[in-house]
Amino acid sequence: MFAAERRQLILEMVRANGAVSLRELARVVQTSEVTVRRDVRALEAEGLLDRRHGGAVLPGGFTRESGFPQKSHLATAEKTAIADLAAGFVEEGEAIVVGAGTTTQELARRLARVPGLTVVTNSLLVAQALAHANRVEVVMTGGTLRGSNYALVGSGAEQSLQGLRVSRAFLSGSGLTAERGLSTSNMLSASVDRALVQAAAEVVVLADHTKLGTDTMFQTVPTDVITRLVTDEPPAHDDRAATELQALADQGVQIAVAGASGNSVGGDSVPPRQARRDVALPGPRRGAGPGAGAGLHSAAVLGEPAPGAERARVADMRRR
Repeated sequence: MFAAERRQLILEMVRANGAVSLRELARVVQTSEVTVRRDVRALEAEGLLDRRHGGAVLPGGFTRESGFPQKSHLATAEKTAIADLAAGFVEEGEAIVVGAGTTTQELARRLARVPGLTVVTNSLLVAQALAHANRVEVVMTGGTLRGSNYALVGSGAEQSLQGLRVSRAFLSGSGLTAERGLSTSNMLSASVDRALVQAAAEVVVLADHTKLGTDTMFQTVPTDVITRLVTDEPPAHDDRAATELQALADQGVQIAVAGASGNSVGGDSVPPRQARRDVALPGPRRGAGPGAGAGLHSAAVLGEPAPGAERARVADMRRR
């Protein structure tokens, strides 16, 4: 494929999806990430798109929100690995909230095997993934259906979450930075996500490496409220994503990195479905330490919290 044809295809993919990873672009145009990166630089020089950590986005700094059909085909391997790892932080008998998104939908499919679980969600896709799980109770919010991501939003959704207390919230979004935390491109979705956060003692963010360093319009979860980030291993050349991970860890966010195969920390083998590197640095977090959030949450949390951090190995984050 000639360079002009390749760049035109790249441009069309970014226009259709709003944001595309270099890995995905390389797969579609059937070339190396090095070549794709060069093409993205050339298109950026023409003002046709902007480079972001490990990918390309529409020009203008703030990406528009892609629809579900486009999102479901982006970074699928990464989302699967993240969902596998995140499911390990959920304990039998817990009560949790799960927000809308393609990554949280993948998580929900794995939660169907956790007995005694109660899942509160505003996502039709999450509810559908758990619909036939006999040992899981699904509680849906009210609200108005937002067709682009099959989520319930608006005042009805927010009001139905008032007075709710659960052990953990699992959320995704459009972008994540150490400066602003998790953000999304839609105001209604952001408002419901904030209500989900208020209901939880701990907040777990699920975000693949292409979202690291991306900033979108509406903040949902400030960095100092995020307990843990579950992500995938950034490509070796993606120094900016690694830098963003370090900045998040420096602010006290526990980083769990999903691996494609088993690894070892401290000499003990970690099974492939649980491969991870946890980074736990001190910092004020909801539910992150003894008595954390006790004044607001301890009496009403549904299920006994048993954070995955107690089982995770702790390792130092190395700067790339």
